Amino acid sequence: MRPSAKRLGAFAAVLASALLTGCQPVQAIPPTAAPAPTVTPTATPAPEPMKALTMDNLIPLPVSVAETGDSFTLSRDTVIRVEPASDEMLAIGKYLADALAAAVGLDLPVEPLVGAPQPGSIVLSTANADTSLGQEGYDLTVTAETATLRAPQPEGVFRGIQTLRQLLPAEVDSAADQPAGWLLPGGVIRDQPRYPWRGVMLDVARHFRTVDDVKRVIDLMALYKLNHLHLHLTDDQGWRLMIESWPKLAEIGGSTAVDGDPGGYYTQAEYSELVEYARSRYIDIVPEIDMPGHTNAALASYPDLNCDDQSPALYTGIEVGFSSFCIDKEITYTFLDDVIG
Repeated sequence: MRPSAKRLGAFAAVLASALLTGCQPVQAIPPTAAPAPTVTPTATPAPEPMKALTMDNLIPLPVSVAETGDSFTLSRDTVIRVEPASDEMLAIGKYLADALAAAVGLDLPVEPLVGAPQPGSIVLSTANADTSLGQEGYDLTVTAETATLRAPQPEGVFRGIQTLRQLLPAEVDSAADQPAGWLLPGGVIRDQPRYPWRGVMLDVARHFRTVDDVKRVIDLMALYKLNHLHLHLTDDQGWRLMIESWPKLAEIGGSTAVDGDPGGYYTQAEYSELVEYARSRYIDIVPEIDMPGHTNAALASYPDLNCDDQSPALYTGIEVGFSSFCIDKEITYTFLDDVIG
């Protein structure tokens, strides 16, 4: 407890000692008492050396894991080497370098593999891989000298990179400066997916998400080896994709969201950007245009799509089952052919 102003002088010496040592209670000292002894603060201990994690922290769990007990040091001297040096493999190498940049303090170089890998190399290769691993399978071998990721296809190399990333502590993704000398636990991992379709559905119709938000979801999906993003683009509460021949869908139908949250929509260029961003992480975006129900945002944008030619009010609630396209009008089929045909 902090002393009052009147008692501050009497307590000053003991407070200084107690705050430094943490061992003695605060007691009053008469003004004639001897001064408290000088206490030299102890030096701040050096941080403990980085320790390798075990291979038990992987999601999803690989098909097989065998640890060896040694470890590979990831440092500023590490070099990422790819084989073959195709544009696709070099791009995968650059992806890994960018993902690890914060951990080592600078971008790791990405170079073609020539001959045997040198110590300190992370090798990404599709050469001499076991073809039974299929499109997405991989083998990862970590020794004290190298970390070698081998797969029949570049997609498998990319999936294996996520395993390599998960072998490092979570601090590897921090934007703050981190000490060099991260360790990868040594061992052999073999993995391939049990299910070919592994997906997430993101409802941007009811609650709009920005391009950067969706990219963040894509990055997290990649880390956990998911490969399909179901993007729920339209519903009663909002229309999130600009259709240039029907611009009011986005301008009016995209202006609202559930509970009055800000609306929004993706331009054609922004949507294409998301598709390419996902593709670079071996994720397919599956767009959903909801119909014949869940169409209030579209009906509010174009009265001709309603049987009575009257636009309903924009909707920000969560109830369902009250809206549908007018199946008796030719314009409905023209609209559908134009939007999804």
